[in-house]
Amino acid sequence: MFKNALVYRIEHWDAPDLAEIEDRLAGARFLPCGATDPESSGFVEPRGENHGALAESVGGQIILKLRAETKAVPGGVVKDELERRLDAIEQETGRRPKGKRAKELKEEIVRELLPRAFPKRSATMVWIAPKAGLVVLGVTGAKKADAIVTRLVELMGGGFRLGLAQTQLAPATAMAAWLADKEAPAGFTIDRDCELKQPDSEKAAVRYARHTLELDEIGEHIRAGKLPTQLALTWQGRVSFVLAESMAIKRIKLLDGVLEQAEAQAQREGRDFDGDVALVTGELSQLIADLAEALGGWQERGDAAPAPLPVPAVAPGAPAAATASTDAPWD
Repeated sequence: MFKNALVYRIEHWDAPDLAEIEDRLAGARFLPCGATDPESSGFVEPRGENHGALAESVGGQIILKLRAETKAVPGGVVKDELERRLDAIEQETGRRPKGKRAKELKEEIVRELLPRAFPKRSATMVWIAPKAGLVVLGVTGAKKADAIVTRLVELMGGGFRLGLAQTQLAPATAMAAWLADKEAPAGFTIDRDCELKQPDSEKAAVRYARHTLELDEIGEHIRAGKLPTQLALTWQGRVSFVLAESMAIKRIKLLDGVLEQAEAQAQREGRDFDGDVALVTGELSQLIADLAEALGGWQERGDAAPAPLPVPAVAPGAPAAATASTDAPWD
C-alpha cells in the first residue's frame, strides 16, 4: 500500500463527514485521457470496486487513491517526422522553416500522434489520519507531492490546510550522529545502505550498498564535512525503510514477522481491504511517531528551523576518506 511516504501535518481542518468528502471527490473522479490530452488525473475507488466509494474510512483512517494517466509520443518519432516535413517544405519553397514555424510544426506533429500513443498509468495512495493530525502521501518527490496537496486543499473542505512535517532535529543532523556514534536511537537499528554528500557546489558523494556501516571511515567522511542524505534503518524488527534528509521515508517493507502474523490472521478471518489498511496504518503510525520522537519531536509553527549540523574540522594527520560502492538503489 505504501512503498514510499511523505508526511504532512494537518494545520487546520474542520472535517466534514465522510458523505460530504465523498461528494466533493465525486467531482474529481478519474477520467482517462481524451484523444489529444497528454495527461489526466483523478480519484478512483481504493478498494478497486467499480462505482464504489472514493473515500474509505477504516478504524478512523481515511484512505484515498489518486490515479494519473499520461500519454507521450516518443521523441525520436517526433524528430524524424519533423525532419521529413521540414525537408519537404524546403524542397517546395526553397526555404527551410526555423524558429517559431519549426516549433509550431513540432507541436502539430505531437497533436496528430497523441491519439495513437499508449497511455501509462500510475496510482498514489493518500492516507489521512485525523486524530493524529497527519496526512501521508505515497510519494517522495516534492513536485508530485505539491500537486496532490493542492488538490486535497481544494477538495477536502473545512479550511483544510497542510504543512510538510518537520522535526526539531534535522534528519541529516541525527543521521550523522547515529553513524558517528555507531548507534541508532531506541527502537531502531542501522542497516547496510547509506549515502553521504558534501554540501557544496560539487556535491561529492559516497554511497555504501549492502555494506556494514560500523566503520571508522564513515566518521572520517562526516568530520570532513559530508552529511548523510539517505540511511537504511529497521524499526522494532518489523519495518525496514530508508530515511532521507527531506524526511521522506523510502523503500518501506514490512518484515517477515509482521507478514506472518498478518497471514495467520487472514487464514482465520479472511483477507480483505480493511485488514490490509489496519495492518499498514497500524505499523506506520507507530513507526512515524517513534521516528519523530527520535528526531526531537515535531516542529510547531513559529519554532525556529532545525539547526544544521556543524561541520567538524578534520583532525591533523587524519587519513583521507575512502570511496565506497556507488550501487545503492535509492529510488
